[in-house]
Amino acid sequence: MLYIVGMKIINIILILLFSINSEGQEPPILLTADRVFNGEEMIDNGMVLISDNKIIQVSSDIDPPQGCIRYDYGDATIMPGMIEGHAHMLLHPYDETPWNEQVLNETVAERSIRGAIHAEKTLMAGFTTVRDLGSEGAGYADVGLKQSIEKGVINGPRLIVAGPAIVTTGSYGPKGFREQVKVPLGAHAADGHDDLIKEVRRQIGGGADFIKVYADYRWGPEEDAQPTFTIDELKLIVEITESSGRKVVAHAATAEGIRRATEAGVVSIEHGDGGTPEVFQLMKEKGVALCPTIAAGDAISQYRGWNKRVDPDPERIIRKKASMKSAIESGVIIVAGGDVGVFSHGDNVRELEMMVEYGMTPEEVLKSVTSINADVFGISHQVGRIVEGLEADIIVVKGDPQNNISNLREVKTVIKSGMVYKN
Repeated sequence: MLYIVGMKIINIILILLFSINSEGQEPPILLTADRVFNGEEMIDNGMVLISDNKIIQVSSDIDPPQGCIRYDYGDATIMPGMIEGHAHMLLHPYDETPWNEQVLNETVAERSIRGAIHAEKTLMAGFTTVRDLGSEGAGYADVGLKQSIEKGVINGPRLIVAGPAIVTTGSYGPKGFREQVKVPLGAHAADGHDDLIKEVRRQIGGGADFIKVYADYRWGPEEDAQPTFTIDELKLIVEITESSGRKVVAHAATAEGIRRATEAGVVSIEHGDGGTPEVFQLMKEKGVALCPTIAAGDAISQYRGWNKRVDPDPERIIRKKASMKSAIESGVIIVAGGDVGVFSHGDNVRELEMMVEYGMTPEEVLKSVTSINADVFGISHQVGRIVEGLEADIIVVKGDPQNNISNLREVKTVIKSGMVYKN
């Protein structure tokens, strides 16, 4: 153990010495590899020059400036840092501890410490930006986690956070308790005109970068998913949120929940399991993206006993495959997000592998996890492409992920805002 700790310390010192010149300035970095994926297309024999945290030049022929540090990777792909579109940094896999018990029994302190560990694992897996879809009962701890990363207290991806999320009264949270017992809901309940305005503004004031709303939930007569907010309520949420320069995303698994949220003007639908060709076509017309979170449902089915290698697909998986087929055929924008936290942080590529398994091409998935996610999340001015002037969020992966999407698991280098975190 002491040997491992000692080697880590030596490695950190070497990286620091290697990265700072005699004037205390970080020297330019030149990356070369057999190919560069710029977020849109693959370029053979590419070179990328980084300086002052920015991408300075992208070309097949760059004359290295004096004092430049050069990394030659050979058979590898330089690409934008990946963007995780749906994660819960404060949750951990449900086969370790069920969601109810995490919300009810784990302290915010414990969950925050777990979040810090999850953040570093995610960054080391090549994901330099994460959209966090709710603290799940931990208040604004996701905002604190984001600020800790920005201040350099811990290592992690840049975070875009939702805060607590908004649900209707009676629809969400641990259930089965006597009415006198008050339990954490895992989100904040609000209903009607005045209550919704106040809650949206409260969450914005608490530090939410966007608002997440549950357009449906499992509260039907048979504990089936049914719509929650009316379309007028959803439109009000969108109106108030957009007046602050933010966007709304909606959890929606039913066709009616998807329809209402889309008509209301949300930017993305999360899950979309019950999507139909008609609602996917509506989403396409309105420019609303789908974040399918395939890996989460797959993981939960396995936790419940499904052996995917030998057992026939359960109903949940059959429906998901059908909805993904419809979504792909409709041409709706598809962003990459796995609902990480349901399964292990750092295993984010699992979603990308399943997107290919469910019918997308590797090139489409590469775009989804970089430029498309950046466009939908409103951060394309900052990250998501290897383009001159953007933040130097860059990773290098083994081989060509267009031939094998699982190559994204073989991360050689991670650079965020020009700083080398893994090499």
